[in-house]
Amino acid sequence: MVRVAQVEAGSIAEELELQVGTRIVRVNGERVRDGIDFTFLFAESELEVEAVDPDGESTVFEIIREPGERLGIVPAPDTVRECANECVFCFIDGNPEGARQSLSLRDDDFRLSFTYGSYVTLTNLGPRGLQRLVDQRLSPLYVSVHATDPEVRIRLLKNRRAGLIMDQLRYLTDHGLEVHTQIVLCPEWNDEAHLDRTIQDLYSLGSGVRTLSVVPVGLTKYNVNRPVRPLRAEEAAQALQQVDGIRERARAERGYGWCYAADELFLASDRELPEPRYYDDLSLTENGVGAVRSFLDAFDEGLRDLPDLSEKRLRILTGRSMAPFLEARATPLAEATGATVEVTMVRNQFFGDLVTVAGLLGGRDLLSAATYPSESDIILVPREALNQDDLFIDSLPLESVRQELSPARVVPAFEVTEALRSL
Repeated sequence: MVRVAQVEAGSIAEELELQVGTRIVRVNGERVRDGIDFTFLFAESELEVEAVDPDGESTVFEIIREPGERLGIVPAPDTVRECANECVFCFIDGNPEGARQSLSLRDDDFRLSFTYGSYVTLTNLGPRGLQRLVDQRLSPLYVSVHATDPEVRIRLLKNRRAGLIMDQLRYLTDHGLEVHTQIVLCPEWNDEAHLDRTIQDLYSLGSGVRTLSVVPVGLTKYNVNRPVRPLRAEEAAQALQQVDGIRERARAERGYGWCYAADELFLASDRELPEPRYYDDLSLTENGVGAVRSFLDAFDEGLRDLPDLSEKRLRILTGRSMAPFLEARATPLAEATGATVEVTMVRNQFFGDLVTVAGLLGGRDLLSAATYPSESDIILVPREALNQDDLFIDSLPLESVRQELSPARVVPAFEVTEALRSL
């Protein structure tokens, strides 16, 4: 069932006097379960719509519309399917008090996987759910595999259904769906021989498994060693060798790398970041694969045609992972803008020193690092640390940070040079 959240002016829905809060129950005799069904079923030009208004009165509307004519129903967001697993590495277990409320949601929803690229485990889908994916061609999907050995995956996810993953993936790919997969690598749990097996098993499923990302486990001071620990440098280096092995085969047989190590594996092993060719089409940056390379290349390319910021002090606040890369670029940036450039590595006190990425810096961490602001300061803070409501990870609003750092100008930035051109 889908509820009407909004009726667009001048639309068929307004002409039918559909009310906000009306439930759309069936379309052409088919039950409407959620927004995915809504999108599929309302694609027809001839519709028989069974609806129940907020007072409980049921009405059947017969609609014939011209191609491209707006129906005008904006559906309410679906209730998110929550995760039934108790993963030993769950980042939510590492959240401190005061974290943004949305960070506490344990989602495992195939609809978010299809529409937004969120990774799901498939443990909450039975045969009917898998068949629905096939029937509606919900592809590509993004699947957290972690291990293909049934007992290892059950141990990691603490869910007996976790052991079905190979059968589920085989069913989806045999029916023409594509999946992007990932492994969250946990030392002494799913690494070494287990990692080799998982890589080989997924590769054996054929071209339907489009990619595999290998991502090191992310822990905070609140869940470290309970029971998973971070990777050591030599363990990260070993995982990179295992990834490199399958990449050579994939390039020869499939024409692209197929398996990708996340940026954090390179940083943890102190190995130089690969060139752009490693990442092929850079489609996995949201999963931390190639995000640093993409950022650095955009930075270097963007040094041309920057505004004159003479007599300004440009202060870049970032996490421990990115600080060395930005420090190496401070001089070229100063030469391109005329500004005094300072790069400040911000310690993550909110989550702890294990968390080094800029996107998980709290607003209070940034405030503690931006000492003695002045009117000549332009302070760049990581845009990825803010949500759509401009709240930092510790629930501090951007506006509060701006007020605290006044008279400096605070500018959220995904990429430094792009942000400066928009000043």
